[in-house]
Amino acid sequence: MSGEPTPRDPSAGGRPWLAWPLKFTLCLTTLCPLDCQPCYADCARHRGQGELDAATWLRLLDELADSGVINVFVEGGEPLARPDCELILAHAARRMFTTLRTHAVMIDQPAARRLARLGLGRAYVDLFGPDAATHDALAGVPGAFDRAVAGVANLRAAGIPVSILTILCAPNAPSLARMGPLALALGADELGVLRLYPLGRARREWASLALSLAAQHAALEALFAAMPKGLRLMHSWHPNDANCCWQNAAIDPYGHAIGCPYLREFVDYGDLARMRWEETWAHPLYRRLRAGNVPVHCADCAASQLTAGGCRATAYAFHRRWDAPDPYCERMNEGVDLCVLPD
Repeated sequence: MSGEPTPRDPSAGGRPWLAWPLKFTLCLTTLCPLDCQPCYADCARHRGQGELDAATWLRLLDELADSGVINVFVEGGEPLARPDCELILAHAARRMFTTLRTHAVMIDQPAARRLARLGLGRAYVDLFGPDAATHDALAGVPGAFDRAVAGVANLRAAGIPVSILTILCAPNAPSLARMGPLALALGADELGVLRLYPLGRARREWASLALSLAAQHAALEALFAAMPKGLRLMHSWHPNDANCCWQNAAIDPYGHAIGCPYLREFVDYGDLARMRWEETWAHPLYRRLRAGNVPVHCADCAASQLTAGGCRATAYAFHRRWDAPDPYCERMNEGVDLCVLPD
């Protein structure tokens, strides 16, 4: 059964060991109508050469469902920019709880009603700021904020639960505290604040986007103080510094198993055009990361997250070691300047 812990693998180091992942992320495409500065997928206005076709995605979804996976998270790029996205979402939703990460700029009322009918469980909508000036500057397209807000309204009118996501970076840090009231006003029940990852376009724009750890915490403290009642807050800073490799799996747009979207530039566990995904789940590096054996770790983060050491993608990006501590945790930072990327 999916999510069933088993004691048979000693490399788990006493931490949870799952027979199958709790959540599977489909990175459906690099196609996107926006030009977001914090983009970690290097998205463009055209599909990447070699992206999986719909028939292959449907086959993979059947394999996942047959093996016991119960939760599918679909992201991009902008998944809805693919004309076959709704076909893929509908196929997933028949057998698994299915959620969508979207910029919402393509969600008019008919689209929202179709997403509701096909059984979409939740939409995660990216907003880079609480106003058009902040959001549009980071999204790279004028009018993107107003279209996204309209998309959220359409989703809520169709009865689809909405979480608002924002990537904390230098341009939006001064206005982060306003994101909670905005999310509540839009009818969302959750606000997620995500860290900036040194991947893709975000890596190239790092000098203008990155914040010191102290500046990140200052922005978060202002947000905490302004959070309205009735709105959940999700974030991944101490003591919620998650090492989630133990429960997640992901496939990139070209069919390669990458474990997590934030590991896309660092790992390749296998080509799913040539092998079943269960074989990639057994990849030695994947097993090592799922074990969560990180010598230097924060006890408070480990207590709340079940595994130690924080995010493996960020740790590897800054240290180039898989057993390194995550520098986004104030207790594991070890003097790392998050504004400066290693060569």
